[in-house]
Amino acid sequence: MFTFLHAADLHLGSPFQGLSLRDPRMAERFGAASREAFEDLITQALEKNIAFAIFAGDIFDGDWRDASAALFFNRQIARLTRENVRVYLLKGNHDAESVVTKSLSLPDLAHEFPARKAKTFVLEDLRVALHGRSFADRAETGNFVPDYPEPKPGWFNIGVLHSSLDGRPGHASYAPCTLADLRAKNYDYWALGHVHAHEIVCQDPFVVYPGNLQGRSIRECGAKGAVFVEVEDGRITGTHHLPVDRARFAEILIDAAPFESWDELRAEITLRARNESEKAAGRFLAARLRVHGATSLHAQLAGDPSGWREQVEAALHHASDTIELEKFLVETRAPKTAAKRDSELDFAALLDEVLADPEFAEQARAALSAIEAKMPPKTELPRENFETLLAEARDLALARAERSA
Repeated sequence: MFTFLHAADLHLGSPFQGLSLRDPRMAERFGAASREAFEDLITQALEKNIAFAIFAGDIFDGDWRDASAALFFNRQIARLTRENVRVYLLKGNHDAESVVTKSLSLPDLAHEFPARKAKTFVLEDLRVALHGRSFADRAETGNFVPDYPEPKPGWFNIGVLHSSLDGRPGHASYAPCTLADLRAKNYDYWALGHVHAHEIVCQDPFVVYPGNLQGRSIRECGAKGAVFVEVEDGRITGTHHLPVDRARFAEILIDAAPFESWDELRAEITLRARNESEKAAGRFLAARLRVHGATSLHAQLAGDPSGWREQVEAALHHASDTIELEKFLVETRAPKTAAKRDSELDFAALLDEVLADPEFAEQARAALSAIEAKMPPKTELPRENFETLLAEARDLALARAERSA
């Protein structure tokens, strides 16, 4: 019987660019968490007395600005190799051969899959064969699987692959293949990388994404970690996902419709934040709060969303000293009433007419470009949803008009 570690997508050296623009201290905290998570993973791997470790791509987030990330990684895997634990590394799209131009000598017992052709590493004592191929370039769009070696008969065969399979939401289609392609190789376990959510795609054979070790943005909420696999007599007897993340993201969505005062809404924010903090079990938590729905509080919230941020932060701090506000989004609307003043109807209609004008949209985009041109290099304003930005501006104008009426 033996146990092996399957991890992927460490993204060491990630700059957390979007977070850095909003909150440099929070970005620094998540950067430190990535290293702490990996260090803890190695500690737990040694405690579990693993036979070997697989890292299925994107160990690094890109080319090194300096050697610190590589030195840190080497130092940690050397903790394994000093205990005679073999380590197998594969390069993915973020750390492909064409991307990471520098290198450091690997410790003894650490091996890297080549990029031009799949290779098999054999562990004679365990009767295990590992088959894999690294990325030569960042955007590998061909199917690697058909060219993987045939399985060694009577051995436990593992395929190591950095791939989107046949498509996963939010992930680029790199080294795409189908589940049928994987099954056709007759391997016992496929150690995948690239997708940042833990998923057991299939159990016949086992096709597994361990997910990444540490959430990197609000799109990656919840527990993050790696997988330990137990094998006995050539059969998998257990797979265990072990969270090792040191900081998490959480999105808190609150319907403001039932609340008639800020005090009531604040109490709900504190309650929901406390629940999220308890789920994080003492880890630092970056929370995005989205308040939505038809509410009488709309004029207050939409009229000055940045002004309410401090109030929201205080509500979170009442819940826990380990939670911070990542972003506050006001997505409320005014409740329908039996009648409105003609002036309000005219102003709203005028705004809608302006926003529907293609020429105005072009002028607004040009204004954003002019502002960006005066900002520091590599700084961009958020434009992922231009229509939403304009809608927020409309609500802000209407809310301020209502307050001044």
